[in-house]
Amino acid sequence: MSESGPGPERNWAVGTAPGIFPSIGHGIALFRRPLDFLNSLPAHGDLVRIRLGPQHAWMVCHPDLVHEMLKDARTFDKGGPQYDRLRPLMGQGVVTCPHGEHRRQRRLLQPAFRAARVAAHTELMAEEAEAVCRTWRAGAPVDVSAEMMTLTTRVMSRVLFSDSLDAATASEIRDCLGVVVRGLFVRTVVPLDAVFRLPAPANLRYRRALARLHTLIDTLIAERRHAGTGRDDLLGTLLRAADGGGTETVTERVTEQEVHDQLLTLLLTGVETTALLLASASSLLARHPQAEQLLHEEVDTVLAGRSRPGPEDLPHLVHTRCVLTETLRHSPPGWLFTRVTTRETELAGQRLPRGTTVLYSPYLLHHDPASFPEPDRFLPERWLPGRGGAERPGAMIPFAAGSRKCLGDAFAMAEATLALATIAAHWRLRHRPGPVRTPRPAVTLGPRSLVMTCAPRTPRTAVGSLVPDSRTAGGNGVDDA
Repeated sequence: MSESGPGPERNWAVGTAPGIFPSIGHGIALFRRPLDFLNSLPAHGDLVRIRLGPQHAWMVCHPDLVHEMLKDARTFDKGGPQYDRLRPLMGQGVVTCPHGEHRRQRRLLQPAFRAARVAAHTELMAEEAEAVCRTWRAGAPVDVSAEMMTLTTRVMSRVLFSDSLDAATASEIRDCLGVVVRGLFVRTVVPLDAVFRLPAPANLRYRRALARLHTLIDTLIAERRHAGTGRDDLLGTLLRAADGGGTETVTERVTEQEVHDQLLTLLLTGVETTALLLASASSLLARHPQAEQLLHEEVDTVLAGRSRPGPEDLPHLVHTRCVLTETLRHSPPGWLFTRVTTRETELAGQRLPRGTTVLYSPYLLHHDPASFPEPDRFLPERWLPGRGGAERPGAMIPFAAGSRKCLGDAFAMAEATLALATIAAHWRLRHRPGPVRTPRPAVTLGPRSLVMTCAPRTPRTAVGSLVPDSRTAGGNGVDDA
C-alpha cells in the first residue's frame, strides 16, 4: 500500500510495511530477523509506516530524507523507544539529552576529542593494543570479542580516569556493559514494560548489571574526590566543572549527576562500539584473504620492523583505514536509531504530529544497492582515493550527521586504525572450522562471541614508497547534514 507525497524537489513514495502482528506490531519481525526486515522496507516506500507495540512509527529509507531529519535536530529530537530505554541507563548525558541541553554538554566535552588531544592519545592506543595481543599464543583460540572489549575498555578508562581503573574493575565494567546492551534491544522493539518487570533470569541479570554499573561509576568519582588530585583526564575536567572551575569553552557549573551521566555515556558508547568494529573487521578479513594480504603488506611497509605504529604512521595506514570504513558500511555497530518530533512537521510530504516516532538505520542505507553496488560484498577498495565510496551522497552515516554527529568519531577511527595495524603486525586471525555465525543485532551490531585461532606473522621488509595519505582515503565515513 503506497501513496505519493510531494517533497521539496521530488515526489516521495510513502507506504506501510505489511505483516503487522496483533498487540506487538512489527516488533516480532524486528526481533527475529531485524536486518532482513529493514532491507525489505525500501520496496514499500522512501518513508514507511511500521508499528512498535501499540505505537505507530515511521522508518526513513532514503538518505536525502535521513539528512533532512538529522539536520533539524530541534524538530527531530533524540527520543522514541530507544532513548526511553537508554535514559534510565545513561541519564541525560551528551548522547541522550534533549536538544536544548546538547550544545552546552557538547562544548563541555569537545576539547577532549579535538585533533590535538586525539593525537596525544595515539601512543596509549597502540600500547594497549600491543599489550592485549602479546598475551595470545600461536595456534590457541582467542575470544576476539572479549579481547577487543578488553582493549577498548583499557583505552577508554585511561582517557576517562588516567590509570585509576584496575584490571578487576575494568573487567567488571566490560561484563556489565555486555549484559546491558543485550537487554536494551528487546526493550526497544517490544516496548511493553510489564514483560520486563517479570522476575525472569534475563530481566534479573539486566537489573543487576545496570545497578552495578551505576555503583562502579559512583565509586570512581568518590575515590577521585577523596584523592584530591587534579589529573588531566575527562573525570578531572568534569569535576572541575562541577566545582565551578569550568573549561575554556564552558563556564556553567555542572551537577554531580551530570558528571555521573557523562562518564557512563562515554563508557557505554566509547567501549562497545569500537570493540564491535574491530571484531567485525577481524571476522571479515579472515573471510577475504586478498583484503587481508593488502593490510599485512601495508602494515609491514609502514612499520618497517617496529612492533606497533605511532602517531606519525596514521596518515600512511590507508588500506587499514579503508578496511575499517568498509566494515562500518557492511556491519555498522550503530545500526538503528530513533527520533521523536517535538512539533507538528512534514517529511516526504507526510504530516507527522508532535510526538511521532521516526526511525532510521545506517545498516539499511549502507546496504542499498542504489548507493553501494554489490552491498553485501566486503570491498575496502571502495574507499581508496578517487573511488568515491558511495553512489549517492550522504548514504554513509555510521556516526550520524548534523549537530548530533558522534562526538568521538575521529577518536574511534584513530583507535581502531592503530589497534588493527598493531594486531596485523603480530598475528593472522583465522575462523575455526564450521560455519561462521551471522551476528545477531542488539542495541548495537557485531559479533559478541567470536572465537578465532591466531597464527603468528613474520613481517616482511617491504620495498618502495609509502602508500598515500589516509586523510584522503576512507575518511571517517561521515557526511555532515
